[in-house]
Amino acid sequence: MGSREFPERPIIGVGGITIAHDNDGDRVLLVRRASEPLMGQWSVPGGALELGESLKQGVERELLEETGIEVEALEVVEILDRVLRLPDGRVQYHYVLIDYLCRPRGAATDPKPCEPKPSSDASDARWIARGELGEYGLRPDMLAVIEKAFRMAC
Repeated sequence: MGSREFPERPIIGVGGITIAHDNDGDRVLLVRRASEPLMGQWSVPGGALELGESLKQGVERELLEETGIEVEALEVVEILDRVLRLPDGRVQYHYVLIDYLCRPRGAATDPKPCEPKPSSDASDARWIARGELGEYGLRPDMLAVIEKAFRMAC
């Protein structure tokens, strides 16, 4: 694959919005990005789809790599495009993002989710309470997609 920065064509990205319901309330799994684009910002875990991999396989692999948590990808929540341009108009990054609703594997028998262990492209990974999402600097469009996933998970 070509470079992710200044790509020749859009890159397909997959993300997993993993929802947990337990006695502590509704929570979502977020990561702090360790590299560009959006380094240092909180986001849903995800990354580029690899050749030969299905969308669901890509989501499940990315979440395991970034958080150490095994998930089951269920259904598409949203499809977004993310184009980041330099001041001179050149496209620095261009992703077509497909975000899936996910649940931790084993959630039916043990609703308490495992603690995430950030690795790969994440400098931190946490379960965030639904009511605390505003404290993590998420983009408005990302907050809307996460809220849509909470509604779908009910």
